[in-house]
Amino acid sequence: MQLTIGDIADTCLKVTPSTKCEEVYKTFKESPSLEGIVVCLNDRPIGLVMKTHFYQALSTKYGFNLFMNRTIDLVMNKESLMVDSSVPITDVSARAMNRSLEHLYDYVIVTSQGRIRGTVSIKNLLIKLTEVQVNIARNSNPLTGLPGNTVINETLQEALLIEKFSVLYIDIDSFKVFNDSYGFRKGDEVIRETANIIVETVRSYTGSSSFVGHIGGDDFIAVIHDFNYKEICQSIISRFDQMSRRFYNEKELMRGYVEAISRMGKLEHSPLISVSIAVVSNKSVTFQTVEQLSKEAANVKKKCKEIKYSVFLSLEDYDREFVS
Repeated sequence: MQLTIGDIADTCLKVTPSTKCEEVYKTFKESPSLEGIVVCLNDRPIGLVMKTHFYQALSTKYGFNLFMNRTIDLVMNKESLMVDSSVPITDVSARAMNRSLEHLYDYVIVTSQGRIRGTVSIKNLLIKLTEVQVNIARNSNPLTGLPGNTVINETLQEALLIEKFSVLYIDIDSFKVFNDSYGFRKGDEVIRETANIIVETVRSYTGSSSFVGHIGGDDFIAVIHDFNYKEICQSIISRFDQMSRRFYNEKELMRGYVEAISRMGKLEHSPLISVSIAVVSNKSVTFQTVEQLSKEAANVKKKCKEIKYSVFLSLEDYDREFVS
């Protein structure tokens, strides 16, 4: 389950822009642990007052006399970081760390439909981010660093609840023969490069809302929150086919196969590695369980395997072949 900034937001103290600085000063004095106050207009945040910046303003020459009887909107930070509660904490962390050094430790203001939801301190954000990263590492494939089956199953469960989703089951055809013929080091290199292609392609089209996981071996999965999978699949296929060529010599590329010894001890012609993508979405079918979704994916994948080159097929159009 992806942790969002709304999941860790704390309640916050709010004031209106017409609140006098004197009242804010008194509040900070009475609550030593309070680090910041959100300035809101009609429950919508418009600025942030961090105690350190507020005291700095008051400590300047004539600052105390200048501001104490004036309104807080004169000293609030109007450019504070505000994010919707649905944004993943990994994204928020990156944005927070890109702030200027002066405001690096300011609260992050969390909103919901534009209204104040709460705040998150940088300390709590980093603690939660570390927990997430440790959990990801614990459940990640050691070869690719991608989330493994525990996280994959959680993601698929969540996907069943959203309005639109497409699941891409991706695997490498003829990989076992390649691995046996060229060795596990080359095999691992193919796996890693395939993972990079999938991640880069999926995220270039969908941003951080998508998910890519490594089921194991040469099997991968991607989950996107729409039905716009065709260009993604075409791009993955195109990049994979280009990448895979460098693992073969010119003769093998020209004839389109490699010679390998079968389990029966016979010399056989094995196709070059290719990639199959079975796509299952809820565009025309409603899935109640992950098991139902996986069963349909297996049917589509079987159709893909009947084609001896890189291909993607969807549940909606078995009979059509989309190739590079």
